[in-house]
Amino acid sequence: MSPHGGFTRKGWILFAIMSIVWGITYLFIKEAVESYSPPAVVAARTLLGALVLLPFAIRSGALKAALKVWPWVLAFGAVEMAGPFLLLSHAETQLPSGLTGLLVSTVPLFAVVIALMRGDRSVLAPTRLGGLLVGFAGVAIVVAGPGLFAHGTASYIAIGEILLTAVLYAIAPFIIAHKLADVPSIGTITLALLVVGLAYLPAGILTQHDVPTIRSTVSLVLLGVICTALAFVFFFALIREVGPVRAPLFTYVNPVVAIILGTILVGEPVTAGLLIGFPIILIGCWFAATGGRLKSGEADLTTGPVTTAETAEVICDGPPPEPDPTR
Repeated sequence: MSPHGGFTRKGWILFAIMSIVWGITYLFIKEAVESYSPPAVVAARTLLGALVLLPFAIRSGALKAALKVWPWVLAFGAVEMAGPFLLLSHAETQLPSGLTGLLVSTVPLFAVVIALMRGDRSVLAPTRLGGLLVGFAGVAIVVAGPGLFAHGTASYIAIGEILLTAVLYAIAPFIIAHKLADVPSIGTITLALLVVGLAYLPAGILTQHDVPTIRSTVSLVLLGVICTALAFVFFFALIREVGPVRAPLFTYVNPVVAIILGTILVGEPVTAGLLIGFPIILIGCWFAATGGRLKSGEADLTTGPVTTAETAEVICDGPPPEPDPTR
């Protein structure tokens, strides 16, 4: 099995997990910032995530391994956590969720630009590039409507914050794939979360003036445990499996998950855009991920369910990944 040759059965399963888990993130952030300041949200979610993973990172020796390459771990923490978490939390106080989801879904497009700058011409294959554009069009159809538009200077600043977040999110997988590939992921994640959390803690305390509600607190805890600690473990596994260009494709599905959850939890109506756009997103993702071919890695989709050993490999990293031919 070639980790970067296309989507495998394991890759599609990780794709589905990330689509759901980071789709839920929008809802939890929206609830958390109702009574927590953005710096407090960042500090709490990162420290909670670090506390969940810290015992495992210490016991396995992964934290010690991550400390040996701490500059790159901090670089990853800055572009994946420190910057985006604050920018996203602040922007969600100004923007409707539909527009936020659409802007974040530009991550795969920025990833293609970065890959081109690194000399990877395979991303220009017509089927893959066409799939990216079709998928983005599907996202636009899903979120189109009154909730897509923003007005006022504050909203336009927030749009810039989300686009900057998308660029940073596109950079982070390349750091993982090319600079941290041989470091146990749980060590990298734990160290990055811990440093970012401690860095934001003073600002979080100083800017938190209101007594938070139970609803916001529960959302913040779930954000830290599920959407941060566990999500990053699966995110690293996805990057190792399919590479840094294909991995961000799940951001196309995240807004759909957020809208479906809004329908289930708060009774938002199911729109025609969702019914039309979601199949388009899936088609676009499939072409962008596979190039329209059913072979090699894609054939693994028929080989049966994921085994317990494969699940353990995701959590514990398993064997070192094969070399990336784009290095």
